[in-house]
Amino acid sequence: MGDSVVLSIQDCGVGIPADQLEAVFGLFYQAEDPVSRKTGGMGLGLYISKEIVQRHNGRIWAESAPGQGATFNFSLPRNGS
Repeated sequence: MGDSVVLSIQDCGVGIPADQLEAVFGLFYQAEDPVSRKTGGMGLGLYISKEIVQRHNGRIWAESAPGQGATFNFSLPRNGS
């Protein structure tokens, strides 16, 4: 990834099961976990983030495990291509 810049954002939340890591970037996705649902939201934030990153030829992904919070990463090309 020498030609890319990578940014990571970590939280201390309830975590995300492995089988939902890709789904969190879907349009209107909301967690099934009742604790997460209390915070509200419309399920647009990560979808919009994915669209912006992909339109700049980047990549976005999440790493997590239940009870361990989550890390959201994205990479963008240094040269903007």
